[in-house]
Amino acid sequence: MENHENSYFDGGLFQLIGYKILGAIITLFTFGICAPWAICMIYNWEAKHTVINGNRLTFDGTALGLFGNWIKWLLLIIITFGIYSFWVNIALIKWKTKHTHFA
Repeated sequence: MENHENSYFDGGLFQLIGYKILGAIITLFTFGICAPWAICMIYNWEAKHTVINGNRLTFDGTALGLFGNWIKWLLLIIITFGIYSFWVNIALIKWKTKHTHFA
């Protein structure tokens, strides 16, 4: 049986609220264009504060890297009359996981 005592999250509520508010403001004022930047900022913060089996996570995804996918997903949503939007969350989780590693 594995020992999970070395797995924890050490981020704080007020930090998370601050990052979420900043991300929302940036996204709103740029009409969604900077949403990938906000998403990467929050994922990076989450990874920095996550330790699994004694190993801290790191996130190496970039807003520019996500932006290309963001445009592709938007076009697929438009082409499929919104049907592809059901798969965007899964695609985003896959992208996030691909760019999350042990430090």
